[in-house]
Amino acid sequence: MPAVDVDDRTVLPTVVAPTGARPRAVRSVTSAPAGFEGEGFPVRRAFAGVALADLDPFVHMDQMGEVEYAPGEPKGTPWHPHRGFETVTYMIDGTFRHQDSIGGGGLITNGDTQWMTAGAGILHIEAPPEELVASGGLFHGVQLWVNLPGRDKFVVPRYQDIGAGHVTLLTSPDGGALVRVIAGDVGAHRGPGVTHTPIVMLHVSVSPGARLELPWDPAFNALAYVLAGSGTVGAEHRPVRTGQLALLGPGDTVVVTADASQEARHPELEVLVLGGRPIGEPVVAYGPFVMNTRDQIAQAFEDYQAGRLGSVPPAHVVS
Repeated sequence: MPAVDVDDRTVLPTVVAPTGARPRAVRSVTSAPAGFEGEGFPVRRAFAGVALADLDPFVHMDQMGEVEYAPGEPKGTPWHPHRGFETVTYMIDGTFRHQDSIGGGGLITNGDTQWMTAGAGILHIEAPPEELVASGGLFHGVQLWVNLPGRDKFVVPRYQDIGAGHVTLLTSPDGGALVRVIAGDVGAHRGPGVTHTPIVMLHVSVSPGARLELPWDPAFNALAYVLAGSGTVGAEHRPVRTGQLALLGPGDTVVVTADASQEARHPELEVLVLGGRPIGEPVVAYGPFVMNTRDQIAQAFEDYQAGRLGSVPPAHVVS
């Protein structure tokens, strides 16, 4: 980790916090419990124990891996439906193959992001390619669920393939951090992801002992999830480590500082920084659907069972 890096960070554009900005303080730090997803690949449930109102507009996030598979061990998910939100799959190391019922799909690997707007309804599958199953290897990524407001829950499904080479790269004034902007705006810099709900999604790497201060929209919430390493977050330098999520309060900037000493396998502090404009609507999430009411959830299951959320492409139907 990470898949996307540069040899000389000082040549990148810099992100600078505005003068007199108010750093956000940490409201809580929670530790992600371990679990399994799909056909049995290991995950950390990053948002466990955090109220949906504090996550808004986000609903769910899994850190997939980090795991070194032996030959024959890699696993994925079977075909399954979604409605009412967007799924974002960010692969840091390893390879996943995506396919959906509207014709989207392909390989996502080593810094790529697959952004799927489920909207009115879609079926999709995510699985390791056959060559990875045969060889085994490193697998590490993140899947994030971004809610859609009620007016957009029945939009036409959409697929975005965001290659690693299209991610916006920034650095701190001293070159001690690398900021990968996957979606949203950081200062005057914009990431490639196109979103219905205004959000920011960043993967930052902070060198040992270095400090990063990111300008942050005061109207957005702010979350910092540690993918690897140790350091502090927030105005009061709250300690955080691998698998922990910091929920931040109001303010104009997000501050992340890496401990002077990091583990050998991950020489830098790796953090996923998220924020978005809260939707402020009721959220009813059940299984693969995220809607505003229980009746809408029931209708989603009925529509799925009736085949109205799409169908598996013929080449993938197992007789």
